[in-house]
Parts: sequence; C-alpha cells; structure tokens
Amino acid sequence: MKRFAGWSLAFPATLLIVVFLVLPVLATIWTTFTTPAGPFATYLSFFGSSFRRTVLFRTIQVSLAVTAIALVVGFLTAYVVSRAPGWLKSILIIAAVFPLLTGVVVRSFAWLIILGKNGILNSTLLNLGLISEPITMLYTQGAVIVAMVYLFVPLMILTLVGVLESIPDDLIQASASLGAKPSATFMQVTLPLAVPGLIVGAVLVFTGSFTSYATPQLLGGEQVMMMGTLMYQQAMVTFDWVAASTIAAVMVVITIAIVAAMNAVARRLNPMAT
Repeated sequence: MKRFAGWSLAFPATLLIVVFLVLPVLATIWTTFTTPAGPFATYLSFFGSSFRRTVLFRTIQVSLAVTAIALVVGFLTAYVVSRAPGWLKSILIIAAVFPLLTGVVVRSFAWLIILGKNGILNSTLLNLGLISEPITMLYTQGAVIVAMVYLFVPLMILTLVGVLESIPDDLIQASASLGAKPSATFMQVTLPLAVPGLIVGAVLVFTGSFTSYATPQLLGGEQVMMMGTLMYQQAMVTFDWVAASTIAAVMVVITIAIVAAMNAVARRLNPMAT
C-alpha cells in the first residue's frame, strides 16, 4: 500500500516529464528516420561531412576538457569549503554561488571585456611590459574552455560540498591514528567516498558544456563552432529542421553514451557509486 502511495505521488510529475520532455525528444528523433531519402540518410549525410565531424569532435573535446578542469578545481575548492569553520564556510559558499545570480550571456560578455585585444588582460600585460602587442585570445578554443569552466565550476562546488561534509570525521581520525599520512588518507578515504558527488558533478558539467550555445557563440564564433551553435544555424538560419533534428539526436546519443561511460568508470573506482 505504501509503495502504491509513493507511485501515485510521483505519477503527476512523471506524466509531465513524459509529455513535455520525453515525447518531444522522441518526436524530434523520429522525424530524422522518416525522410524520403531513407531512414538513415540524414545520419550518413551528417557523418559524411568533414565539417560536421570536426564540429562534433571539437564539442566533445571542449566538453571533456571543461569537465576535467572543473573536477579538479571544484573538488579542491569544495574540500577547502567543507573543512572551513561555520562562518567562513557560509561566506565561501555565497562567493561560489554569487556568479550564478547573473545570466549566462552576461557572464560571457564579461569574458569579452577581459579577453579582447583592448581588454583588461591584454592591457595589464602591455602595461607590465610582458608583451609588445595584444594577444588574440577571443574566438579561440581556449577562450571557450576558460569561460565555460567559470560557468560550471560553481555547480561542481555546490555538488561536492555536501558530499564532502557527509564524510564522518571519525574515518579521517581513524586513518590518521592508524599511521596514514594526510595524502594517503585523502587518496584512500576522502576521494573514494566523494566519487558519487564527482559523478553527479561531472554529468552536470559535461551535459551543460556539450549543449551550450551562448558561450561558444559569443567567445568562439564561427572559428570555434560547436554543436549547439551548428544546430541553431540549421534550425533558425537555413530552416533545415531535419538537419537540426539529426544534430539534436546525435547530441542526445553521445551525451547518454559518455554519461554511461562516466558511471562505469566510477563504479570501477568505487563499487558503491552506482
């Protein structure tokens, strides 16, 4: 009876997700298989284009790089925050959350001001005499990676702080009392127990990076086109909705595959991280 009550409570939300999320995605994917040229013609056309393959591989590369950097930076920051005193912890969490209070477009425009040829960074380097002429930093893959790391690190921090706080201090003290060095305690106790949070954080960062549109468009432009930008162009510029649906389907499949791979790696590192 209790189990039935739980399902009945979850049914309205599940129905909304199915109607407004699952069915539209399935309908979008279905249109790619109903073209007159054949069920797989759109996918053969997509993977047969060297330009589109380059955009796909670039998107995967950038997303994985952003995820890896965010994991390192976010984990170290969350570890410091979780070990801070109560009042300082609150201040640090507010500082981590503060960038999320502004929109993605606003934060991306801020990087335009920082990385431009007449921007803050180039002006500082010129004034210090470290460079003789402005460096081209905008519309490069590095600019996109840096900006997206800035966008998604707060999510990683918020995800990991709760996980690290839930690790009992008794385990850390027991490890130290048994003669383990702080580095050994970190690698053999703290890190394995944080794997579930690392999984969630990595999934959030990767999916957000892989599907991002505004930041690659503003900081990468045509030179560093990514899948989100390409899909927008196909749908809103050339009005080729079948091609846009194909790109969306490819993104969905690759996202699911890489998230599944992340989970598989995490389970090998920690059998409890399922």
